[in-house]
Amino acid sequence: MKRRLLGLLLLGFLALNSVAFLHAWRFTHFTNEPGTHTQNPEQLSVLDKAWVLLTGIRNPKPRNSGAPAFAFRTVTIPGPNGKLEAWYSPVASARGTVALFHGYTSNKSKLLTEAGMFRQLGYSVLLVDFAGNGGSEGFQTTVGFRESADVAAAFAFLQQQDSAAPIILYGASMGAVAILRAESELGIRPAANIVECPYGSMLQTAENRFSSMHVPAFPMAGLLVFWGGVQNGFWAFDLDATAFARHVTTPTLLMWGAADPRVTRAETDAIYAALPGPKQRRDFPGAGHEPYWRKYPQEWQTTISGFLAFYSKRRL
Repeated sequence: MKRRLLGLLLLGFLALNSVAFLHAWRFTHFTNEPGTHTQNPEQLSVLDKAWVLLTGIRNPKPRNSGAPAFAFRTVTIPGPNGKLEAWYSPVASARGTVALFHGYTSNKSKLLTEAGMFRQLGYSVLLVDFAGNGGSEGFQTTVGFRESADVAAAFAFLQQQDSAAPIILYGASMGAVAILRAESELGIRPAANIVECPYGSMLQTAENRFSSMHVPAFPMAGLLVFWGGVQNGFWAFDLDATAFARHVTTPTLLMWGAADPRVTRAETDAIYAALPGPKQRRDFPGAGHEPYWRKYPQEWQTTISGFLAFYSKRRL
């Protein structure tokens, strides 16, 4: 009887790890096949959720769906994760340059509205595809870990264009975490940061996704993070935006949607509290894990322009 019970426990352990291994691979590796990404957990039916839990998500490589209406040139930036494709748009007598970084399963074409607004405020812009996304090389994502090296590569590119011009970093979700890690662990020093909905840690964001599907997070969330790190060559439990924030002294604007199902208020509070430098925060009621300009176009722009004025005064 004991041997049979041990055998069942072993089979269960192997089955859980096999499913977690598959999910981790699908989550961090894009395919070259056409099609759309699996819908967000909160949008899936019960049957769809069951199917995703068994087979993993569909994860085709994100492709750019448009080009800027403003003048730009496509540039290639060398990086440790492969060649990065970016759109560079200088403006005359610029107040600085804003480098924009997208979120998970996204691309630079999703940031055209944000880039247009920064240009109206007098800033040149650089829109970057992370490695594995859009026009950049590769089919892999590490949800912020290796992407931080892409942030550093883009930062170095802008320094080569004009070493005296202030560089401001803007990132959403994964892009925000990559910015915080690039400053904390890779030593870049931008003039200011604007970060939207960074997740607290890789473990927490995995747990949040299971919660969105109304499925217990333990033990699958931990196994998913473990295998995702093993497959991609890093310790994913150390992918922690709150820990990174403690080393970020750059003036930072943190924005969050109060109805975000994937980034909690507690995570956001912890990140904001950890930032030791000059900082501002804006919460948007009723906004989810989405661009805030869709529901709050004027408030979003006013918040950013006000922060940039605040940061500029501190530089004088």
